[in-house]
Amino acid sequence: MFNDDKDRKLCIICSKGTLDMAYPGLVLANAALMEGIDVTLFFTFWGLDIINKRKMNKLKFVPIGNPSMPIPNAIGGLPGMTNVATAVMKREIKHLDFPEIGEFLEMIHDAGGKMYACKMSVDMFGDMYMMKEEDIVDVVEDVVGATDFMEMSEDAQIIFI
Repeated sequence: MFNDDKDRKLCIICSKGTLDMAYPGLVLANAALMEGIDVTLFFTFWGLDIINKRKMNKLKFVPIGNPSMPIPNAIGGLPGMTNVATAVMKREIKHLDFPEIGEFLEMIHDAGGKMYACKMSVDMFGDMYMMKEEDIVDVVEDVVGATDFMEMSEDAQIIFI
């Protein structure tokens, strides 16, 4: 059982920007908020795609290199298989009545979840991929450095995805 005398904090580091890696962090954040847990999401490296206005609802699921996929890597690597796998996963997500990424982020924000983008990643990807702070969805509170995140995550459970 959990200690009721202490306010619980959860920090989730989202570091990957594929469809199958975006939902775990969002689902955990939403579940924690429903339990009254203080939640902070920190988006870094490819996880910035989750909060990028142009990319967030176009994330892909890449079947190659995933040992849990029920198809061989040789087939997963064929042209068009990423699109097929993405379509199947999106259909299943819709079937389970989960919201798309953008709506999920809004739900988490509206429930009190805090979201931050990693400054180093924004700066690095800004040069490499022409990403600017204006590309980040409005529900993200700020672009912060790693030391700021260390302060935010003091005494929190941390999950790295």
